[in-house]
Amino acid sequence: MLDDKDESEVHDVLDNEDQAILDGKRVAAIRLALAAGDSERVSALLEPLHAADIADFLEQIDGGERREILLLAPALFDGEVLSELDEAIREDVIEFLPRQYLKDAVRDLESDDVVDLIEDLEGEQQSVILQALDGADRAAVEQSLGYPEYSAGRLMQREVVSAPEHWTVGQAIDFLRASEELPEQFYHVTLVDPRMRPVGNVTLGRLMGSPRAIYLSDIQEDTFRTIPATTAQGDVAYAFNQYHLISAPVVDDDGRLVGMITIDDAMIVLDEEHEEDILLLAGVSDGSLSDRVIETTKQRLPWLAVNLLTAILASLVIAQFEDAIATVVALAVLMPIVASMGGNAGTQSLTVAVRALATKDLTGSNVWRVIRRESFVGLINGVAFAVIMAIVGIIWFGSPVLGGVIAVAMVVNLVVAALAGTVIPIIMERVGVDPALASGTFVTTVTDVVGFFAFLGLASAVML
Repeated sequence: MLDDKDESEVHDVLDNEDQAILDGKRVAAIRLALAAGDSERVSALLEPLHAADIADFLEQIDGGERREILLLAPALFDGEVLSELDEAIREDVIEFLPRQYLKDAVRDLESDDVVDLIEDLEGEQQSVILQALDGADRAAVEQSLGYPEYSAGRLMQREVVSAPEHWTVGQAIDFLRASEELPEQFYHVTLVDPRMRPVGNVTLGRLMGSPRAIYLSDIQEDTFRTIPATTAQGDVAYAFNQYHLISAPVVDDDGRLVGMITIDDAMIVLDEEHEEDILLLAGVSDGSLSDRVIETTKQRLPWLAVNLLTAILASLVIAQFEDAIATVVALAVLMPIVASMGGNAGTQSLTVAVRALATKDLTGSNVWRVIRRESFVGLINGVAFAVIMAIVGIIWFGSPVLGGVIAVAMVVNLVVAALAGTVIPIIMERVGVDPALASGTFVTTVTDVVGFFAFLGLASAVML
């Protein structure tokens, strides 16, 4: 039971339903209602929230509290909430959600959302959801699952609004009004020829604003693109962003209309691609705060092992100059500066190159211009910091020679860093390796090895 203070906190939230936001006060009130086993209050507190906010709350609490909500208020878990959940949490929810509520939730979803929901689930859970669908919907989802993973065929929705190209505006409007089932969101009427091949798009704005006698073919958009079902979803997102598409029809190998991709799905992919690039640059794969410890460890351990090997390689270079370091102790003080500056400069060039490759701004036609530009940037930065470090070497250690050595090493390493940060991701992409994942380790290795070798090697030749 709740005490008077707890009762007051819950009522304060319930009395402000016009402010249906997931803040700390509401979270506390939900937890109090859960502790009391009060299903009505749990429902009353969660129901006004947006599906994304409910999903966020479920991801913040532990598994025990999540399962308690499933028992107290299963009706809250509609299709939109399931779609918003993190994959790891979604599996847990589907496993414990009563079957009837799961079936009701899935039936409310568009086909592309159902595909997104079940494509990462285990076979048994997939079967439960597929069995909840009507025959036609189940066949459409199974056909979408037959396309390659991360392709347009998986991303598209099967619900398409199409019309023969010879129809008039009046015929199309009458058809739309008579249709019992239309997609929840659509932006175009796709014109098709007698073989169901898309030939154009008519926006809803032009459709509703044109006289009934006008032919649809006379008001179709000037720009029109179709997307093969086997196209990688990253290329789909690029096309939407590059050509300012709102929706685009998806076609099979024979060019027939099989589905539609809308801008909201394309932008989700674009965000995921950006997020993936950021994670891979840090040497980690896709994951979330909900992942188990062992899963997160398995994701990160391989590239940490690679980093260890490259660090040993850099240490072997240092070991070749043990005598020089023992004789001139200042070398041990200054050599991390050279390596660190090179590593940071390489990361800057690497980030620009990886992003340019992802957006297709860096291509074979401009690759040499970009390499020259980055080299000159590295040279200018190298000279600027070389002057600074030369002064530091003279003032700090009273040695003009040492100042000159670190200055030259700084120029060499920053130029090499700029080159490595640009060239290595290009090479990685050419050999079929994700440049975001593999490039960082190799760029750091190059800058460390070159920086140490240039600085210590030059110092050994000049100062000993």
